[in-house]
Amino acid sequence: MAFDGITIANIVSELTPLLTGGRINKIAQPESDELLLTIKNNREQYRLLMSANASLPLLYITQTNKTSPLTAPNFCMLLRKHLNNGKILSVRQAGLERVVDFEIEHLNEMGDICIKHLIIELMGKHSNIIFVDDKRMIIDSIKHISAQISSVREVLPGRDYFIPDTAEKLDPLTAGYTDFTAKVFEKPCNIHKALYTSLTGFSPCIAAQLCHLAGISCETNARDLTENEKLHLYHMFSHLIEDIKNESFTPNIVYKNNMPVEFASIPLTNYTDGTAKHYDSVCTLLQDYYAEKNTLSRIHQKSADLRKIVNTILERDRKKLELLNKQLKDTKKRENYKIYGELINAYGYEIKEGAKSFTALNYYTNEEITIPLDETLSVRENSVRYFERYNKLKRTFEATNKLLLEVSAELAHLESIANALDIALYEEDLAQIKAELTESGYIKRKGTAKKERFTSRPFHYISSDGFHIYVGKNNFQNEELSFQLAAGGDWWFHAKEIPGSHVIVKTNGKELPDRTFEEAAALAAHYSKGRAQEKVEVDYTLRKHLKKPNAAKPGFVIYHTNYSMVISPDIERFEGLKPVTD
Repeated sequence: MAFDGITIANIVSELTPLLTGGRINKIAQPESDELLLTIKNNREQYRLLMSANASLPLLYITQTNKTSPLTAPNFCMLLRKHLNNGKILSVRQAGLERVVDFEIEHLNEMGDICIKHLIIELMGKHSNIIFVDDKRMIIDSIKHISAQISSVREVLPGRDYFIPDTAEKLDPLTAGYTDFTAKVFEKPCNIHKALYTSLTGFSPCIAAQLCHLAGISCETNARDLTENEKLHLYHMFSHLIEDIKNESFTPNIVYKNNMPVEFASIPLTNYTDGTAKHYDSVCTLLQDYYAEKNTLSRIHQKSADLRKIVNTILERDRKKLELLNKQLKDTKKRENYKIYGELINAYGYEIKEGAKSFTALNYYTNEEITIPLDETLSVRENSVRYFERYNKLKRTFEATNKLLLEVSAELAHLESIANALDIALYEEDLAQIKAELTESGYIKRKGTAKKERFTSRPFHYISSDGFHIYVGKNNFQNEELSFQLAAGGDWWFHAKEIPGSHVIVKTNGKELPDRTFEEAAALAAHYSKGRAQEKVEVDYTLRKHLKKPNAAKPGFVIYHTNYSMVISPDIERFEGLKPVTD
């Protein structure tokens, strides 16, 4: 995530016209490390979220209100005392530091005008919100940092406030070619790392984009660049800094496989295998990005117990399958024992008493064969012993084969559930998966609970040519799509021999264009266990050719008439393929 100095410059650029001159109407502290300021300006009301969370520091305008604790924390009470109805004079960023300074004018108890500063430092685990006076002395902070915690700087009431020394880094806004060359190109590391460790406010994401713009590999050693490459890289850097100074920002989120992977305030053209969504407002971008990230993170956390159940059974079944295959391999000798018994019966009259072996013609292969004998047993007893071994291995073979089929079917079922957990987006999806696990006996049913009604729905797309495409999120939905929603003339798609979703294309009696076939096949590949592969083979057939075997698990079908195509799971390349929000 590129919450770097450039993104913060974009935020400051956006907040300045909105908040400058505005008055602080409300101050709340919903979390121990978070503030929510309500600011009125130009007949509008804005909610400014400040978070000093170590793993997710944030600063943006939000439309969402948050519930505050009944008793306000001490830091919140202090801010209310000083800053209620305070006027925001300016919103500033020092260079490209990840620090935003809100200069606020207010009246003290005597009615005199005073200046205070509310400073938020967005520095990962070192993030903080610090309240200082006009002489830069710390009044208080949302996190107290003592000398025992940090040897660089104490953040305690009464201490002087200063930004930690970053003299080892260049200020990109003032760096010239000579400074840039000396600092960046002399580092004994690759150029990607040299950039983000030499320039204040530059993240690895921005450094990678700069290398891409200059046509230089990120892995190239900084000292190995030619003079032309150095000059070209500096020119790209200069253009970027010029855009920042001119407040020319392009907030965008890059998506891969419909998942947000990165955001920045400059175009991220280095993500050639992703698609970008552009925004007019960086605050709106941050709301969307973290809302989607939080949703995915929350779903992943909520699915942890289900994943543990599925993975435990999968691991057990894989070990069982390995053991069964080994047992099956051991039964391959059974036919030899049967032949030994038959040949002993056929040529027993030639065997001398006490013989340890004898050689006879195998009439199945017309080759001579040597048969081991137990010299303590009679000819008949040796024959009986071999037939007993044959029958025992035959029974083992039949029982093992039966178990193999059962374990393989269970493995396939559990792999399909694991895939459903991977593509689940909402709690309703997890509820349906849990119901399937309960119905299959993997989770104990509690009492006589009533059968739930689920609100989870399949993925719904419109193809480039206007055909409705439905994608099952789990086995219950797969079965419903294939045997209830789909008509006989609709087309069915599924990744070949890979756990995945059933994909149905509603034809309404029309012939499908080639492009719709490709889009549906790509969806089947994308929503399967093969989504990380470069190419996936997909089977497709008319719905009327599908059959569900008796007593089969949900979503399990068989078919004997089908076509196949090999296709990339990347669905983002189909610009006309649109998801539908039902």
